[in-house]
Amino acid sequence: MSALDEDWRADLDDIDAALVDGYQSGFPVVERPFRTVADDLGIDETEALDRVRRLRERGIFRRFGAVLNPPVIGSSTLAAVSAPEDRFREVAEAINGYRQVNHNYRRDHEWNMWFVVTAASKAKRDSILGEIESRTGCDVLRLPMLTDYYIDLEFPVVNDDAFARESLAATDASATRISEESVGDLSELEADLLVEIQDGFPLSATPYRDVADAIGAEVGAVVDAVERLLADGCIKRIGCVVNHVVTGFDANCMVVWDVPDDELDERGEAVGELPYVTLCYHRPRRPEREWPYNLFTMIHGREGDAVDAKIDELAAEHLPFDHERLYSTETLKQTGARYDELVSAGS
Repeated sequence: MSALDEDWRADLDDIDAALVDGYQSGFPVVERPFRTVADDLGIDETEALDRVRRLRERGIFRRFGAVLNPPVIGSSTLAAVSAPEDRFREVAEAINGYRQVNHNYRRDHEWNMWFVVTAASKAKRDSILGEIESRTGCDVLRLPMLTDYYIDLEFPVVNDDAFARESLAATDASATRISEESVGDLSELEADLLVEIQDGFPLSATPYRDVADAIGAEVGAVVDAVERLLADGCIKRIGCVVNHVVTGFDANCMVVWDVPDDELDERGEAVGELPYVTLCYHRPRRPEREWPYNLFTMIHGREGDAVDAKIDELAAEHLPFDHERLYSTETLKQTGARYDELVSAGS
């Protein structure tokens, strides 16, 4: 049963709906952002702030603040292990014990545990993966992102859509290469700022001033730094981060495809522009691990049947290649990347 069946929208009015669907990004980078939002919505600043607080308390928003971009700031990889069922919890506990592991999911596949490791450098990242192999006795499938075609979990949820962006016509996609050697080329102010905001902004009328006070900086300098980090891609967006599970989008499937290498960019960009594809990126094949897949897509929906139907459409009309469907069946860990680990190359 999805959260939609519990009618989470029952007591939301049009202004709440506008906040949920209209402010997942683009939140003003000004000293009093809620005043600007309130003016847009025809309410006062206090009411705008109170509504966001209430939506967060209800779990509709995970947090208010910046969505950061770990691969730009540090070195990140998706990884997987095939954990024996009788040791599954033991292996999960060992992996989740690393602060640098920020997501971990059980998926319905031989490689049944999928997690993300993000560290300040490739050397540190690979050292952690080596430790995980030693501690668990499980081989690690290492799949760093090589090309980002489209990654965006922002989509309207105050609706009856069966899958993400059902009501939208298209999205914009492009091939962006990702370096495994990325390190945070940050000023001291930017580093302090990222650590301070990694769990969200203060829910106050003056969040940027509060952050500035916390790190001992001028508010103008903090606002300027946020603008730079947005322009550089270290921050993907600023707004209210929706909890997709609470809003009913709890059927998500990662589909992996064996796409001819000479067609990869063309296919990746075309598929990334399909509105129901929430993530699309290139990761390496690992033939030594019997892993032939190089294109990853993600589809989010409220019902598994609707998601499967879109995958069928994707295979029939856009990606006529061998593929596998890896549904997530359990969340083992879900946190933001720890930026105190990323902003120092020695971490």
